[in-house]
Amino acid sequence: MTDEATAFVPGHITGFFSAHPDENPEIAGSRGAGVALSHGVRVTVRRVDGNAVSNNHVATDDTRENTADDRPDEATLNGDTISMPPVDTVRRSLGVPNAEVKAETPLPLGSGFGVSGAMALGTAYAANAVFDAEHSENELVTVAHRAEVEAGTGLGDVVAQARGGLPIRLEPGAPGHGTMDGVPECPRVEYLTFGEVSTAEVLSGDTTTLTAAGERALSDLRERPTADRFLSLSRQFAREADLTTDRVESVIADVRAAGGDASMAMLGETVFAFGTALSDAGYDPEVCDVHPAGSSLVVE
Repeated sequence: MTDEATAFVPGHITGFFSAHPDENPEIAGSRGAGVALSHGVRVTVRRVDGNAVSNNHVATDDTRENTADDRPDEATLNGDTISMPPVDTVRRSLGVPNAEVKAETPLPLGSGFGVSGAMALGTAYAANAVFDAEHSENELVTVAHRAEVEAGTGLGDVVAQARGGLPIRLEPGAPGHGTMDGVPECPRVEYLTFGEVSTAEVLSGDTTTLTAAGERALSDLRERPTADRFLSLSRQFAREADLTTDRVESVIADVRAAGGDASMAMLGETVFAFGTALSDAGYDPEVCDVHPAGSSLVVE
């Protein structure tokens, strides 16, 4: 048993997706494809006085209410206190509602990088270590996935972040329900961020058109699973789903005029590209790599 543990979870950009809601949040999720980033989230969980794991079993819907306290849904992100319901749900599900959670990341919140999912998954991994909860990886991913779905902050980031690389979500849901594959490439990644898009607002609306576009993109990618094809399909999806903004369209047009390709991150006003496409178009993007491995504890 230790007083503190840290987990690293890669950021995740979704290129395209189809929404598959279900009354059971473990079955609910999305199909689609994305990119796990070396720019990620470090989540540190620390034991506080009077906090001990109640048992080694994940809390059910009935027991989750009994383990909750009056504490707000808070954690810290880059030193600032924020409300993060998925993190609070993970803490309560693991029986450690008062565990202190601190996260650090270079990625902006709400801009299509899966930060909320990363914080939920990182909390699960680190809390499991701090409190000797003895859960398997699939169990921890399921807890975090469920928390994200219940909060309405994501449908597929958690399972993709657990896998790493260029993950393809063939079937929706947590481990045991969802099925994963991937594009076997690790290109350099460039991105520009302009602002936020409300994931909850998009997911709570009519997703019929979006889902149809995502299903077409997934079918096409499975026929030719390459990084270039993924990027092209992502760009087509963003337009077919009517999600692009004027600023995003302008940057994509500049990149294509310079001989490259780019797309929009789902869901955020963020443009991403591979190689040097954004730089070649005259922009000064953030640069990182594909993170080939999934989430893990950090060994200091």
